[in-house]
Amino acid sequence: MTLDTTGLLCPLPLIRAQDLAKGLAPGSSFLLLASDPGVYYDIPAWCRMHGHEIIRVEELSQENVIQMWIRTAEATNRINE
Repeated sequence: MTLDTTGLLCPLPLIRAQDLAKGLAPGSSFLLLASDPGVYYDIPAWCRMHGHEIIRVEELSQENVIQMWIRTAEATNRINE
C-alpha cells in the first residue's frame, strides 16, 4: 500500500500515516511518499513512540520525493494511537 503525501507540509504526512496505520493489520507495511523534509524527524519519532519500524528510506532527489517503507507494530507491541 502506498500513501502519497507529496505536497503536504508536516504535520499532515504524519497525521495521514497515523490514520492509515490504525486501519492496517499488525505487522503490515506501507510506503510513505513525502516531499517535506520534516518527515525525517517526525516519522521516526512517531514510529519509536508506537512500536512501528522504518524498514527503508530513499530520497529521489530528481523528483524531490522521500520514500519511507514502514512496518506497523505487532499486536503485542502496539501502543494506543
